[in-house]
Amino acid sequence: MAARTGGSRRAFIAGAAATTAGALSAAGAGTARAAAEPGAAPTTGRRTVAVLGGGVAGMTAAHELAERGYAVTVYERRALGGKARSMDVPGSARGGRRPLPAEHGFRFIPGIYRNLPDTLRRIPFPGNANGVWDNLVAPREMMFARSGGREDLRAPISWPGHSPAPLTPEEIGRALTGILQTLVRLPAHETAYFVNRVLVFLTSCDERREEVWERTPWWEFTRAARMSTEYQRILAIGVTRNIVATKAEEASTRTVGTLGEAFVFNLLGRGADGPPDRILNLPTNEAWITPWETHLRSLGVEFRIGWSVEEVRCEDGRVSGVAVQEPSGARSTVTADHYVSALPVERARRTWSPALRAADPMLGRCDALRTDWMTGIQFYLTERAPLVHGHLNCIDSPWSLTAIQQAEHWPSRDFAADYGDGTAVDCLSVDVSEWDRPGILYGKTAKECTREEVAREVWAQLKASLNDTGTTALRDSALHSWFLDPGVGGLGTPHPTNEDELLIHPTGTFHNRPSAGTRVPNFFLSGDYVAVDIDLATMEGANASARAAVNALLDRDGSAADRCTVTGLHRAPELESARRHDLWRHRLGLRNVLDPG
Repeated sequence: MAARTGGSRRAFIAGAAATTAGALSAAGAGTARAAAEPGAAPTTGRRTVAVLGGGVAGMTAAHELAERGYAVTVYERRALGGKARSMDVPGSARGGRRPLPAEHGFRFIPGIYRNLPDTLRRIPFPGNANGVWDNLVAPREMMFARSGGREDLRAPISWPGHSPAPLTPEEIGRALTGILQTLVRLPAHETAYFVNRVLVFLTSCDERREEVWERTPWWEFTRAARMSTEYQRILAIGVTRNIVATKAEEASTRTVGTLGEAFVFNLLGRGADGPPDRILNLPTNEAWITPWETHLRSLGVEFRIGWSVEEVRCEDGRVSGVAVQEPSGARSTVTADHYVSALPVERARRTWSPALRAADPMLGRCDALRTDWMTGIQFYLTERAPLVHGHLNCIDSPWSLTAIQQAEHWPSRDFAADYGDGTAVDCLSVDVSEWDRPGILYGKTAKECTREEVAREVWAQLKASLNDTGTTALRDSALHSWFLDPGVGGLGTPHPTNEDELLIHPTGTFHNRPSAGTRVPNFFLSGDYVAVDIDLATMEGANASARAAVNALLDRDGSAADRCTVTGLHRAPELESARRHDLWRHRLGLRNVLDPG
């Protein structure tokens, strides 16, 4: 991983200013743009880039381009950071304290990520030798919380001093068997079968993965229909719903297996940036997004906050301008030499004009990509709950809840002294992954519930998972308040909405993911839906795709600047011979040698 030096961070500041109307042709944009046009990128003699969207993908693209001397302007309709950002609970601050911190969902930066950590290291943070990267902390354990009186399962996460054992298929099998028998308590024959399925995937060649496993649902690959409820709940439904945010019955085995493979290698200390579980030691904006903005501004990046992208226009096979709505409501056209679309796919494809789609039919395939709901709710507590020192997975909860208590992982903050009214001492941040199954309190799906009913239902499901073995871990009297992501609207009505849906990965999805470079010579794609090595809706995918987009732009521009490093998921060299053997078998129409069929 190539780390770079330099940079400092900037504050979260809203941009303003009006922009002139009218689209300039791309051929003349570099010279015809006047310095007085506030909507256009500044005329400094440098090549200009309009980055559409200020989430992780957009900020990464701006970062890499600015380091290479481009004049970059980022257009973001809401707030920088996108789904990764934290936010303030309105009206919650008292006595000079900060507002209670909230978020779309808790940030999880596992050791399998290698591109995003490189970016974090290049964002200066006061007192940190490695910038924002030093704000990552590793929880000591995780817990699978069961309901119905079954004992919760705790798993320590050890990392310092880890010395990986020799890596062979047999060693991987033994490690997985031990983990599953200890933590999951499955019947021995089901454990053995699941381990076999993992080994089949690990030794499968890329062609088999793309041609067979991409089109095979995880439910079918793991033979879940033939197995116990425990097996289905944990290894089929649990893996896909809580980690990949999709349904086991339709999730691509290639996608689920790729993630699982990366985590197995991470646990074995192979190809990892750090421990398998890491979070930030402050609210996301404090620890990362605000310093990042500060750094990008120091590199000359300009931000237009509150500017909504409406249409990317195309003339003569090139992007000629982008129609935007300004904070004032006025409509105008943004022009630049190059354009990077860094919007989420469900928004990006609505901005692609018919002429742009005609110029590159690849864009049309993105219409087949699907999104689903995975949204956060925070509960603020007046006492620390005795739960777990890390992530909590309520694997029996109908709404597939995962959570983490945050205060203990923010050591530089006294939660009660720094946030809210001084009585809340912790924040239990919860992700709701399943919005279409009935709950236990009202018998309604999350989408059918009002916001208040969602909060009560989530709280009830948490208590059902945590208070069922004789200990009251969560007390109603300790609940101070709650905050549900404001991006969710219309709950309890026939038309619920979500501004921050998550890309999901049904079978066949891989073949509809676009490349970062398009056939339109001055238009590039960045986002977690773009085809990169990590086939998941993640901050790592957003970061890697932005690097790929910048590299494509540099190639089109004939730039002599260094290309961005794009680091793929770890591939164990010890398994390459097995994959080559599988390639031979696959081309002959044979199953993987370890696959019993």
